[in-house]
Amino acid sequence: MPATNVTRLLDSLGIAHRVAGYEVDASDLSAASVARKIGLPEERVFKTLALRGERLGVFLCCVPGDSEVNLKKAARAAGEKAAEMLPLKDLHGATGYIRGGCSPLGTRKALRVFIDESAMLLDEISVSAGARGAQVLLAPAELLRALGDRASYADLA
Repeated sequence: MPATNVTRLLDSLGIAHRVAGYEVDASDLSAASVARKIGLPEERVFKTLALRGERLGVFLCCVPGDSEVNLKKAARAAGEKAAEMLPLKDLHGATGYIRGGCSPLGTRKALRVFIDESAMLLDEISVSAGARGAQVLLAPAELLRALGDRASYADLA
């Protein structure tokens, strides 16, 4: 599996991780499909969703694959009155990533990231490695460390 910006960042920070590659089916980019292909329960495969608030602008939420982001909870976590999903056409420009390959790490600009608090109960989670067909597996605390002060846990799902 070729290195991505995400794996290079984790390597540079000395953060333990492993990469799981999988066959991409463009007709099914769901977390459930990814979980099946890499052999993890769906609640350990965290999807990264881009949202927008009036004050903060674009921010990311990482939620378990078997749940949906609650827009009211996401807005509250971000200190916003309301939040909406970022239109797909704006995803690449805001993050540098495409649908099915959006990672909380290595974004074009340093965006705020909120990770669903359920991650704290798990020893290892999976997030996109920044490309379709690649997931990076690491401890939730290490993901938080890699993101620095722009990330926090929140009740999102």
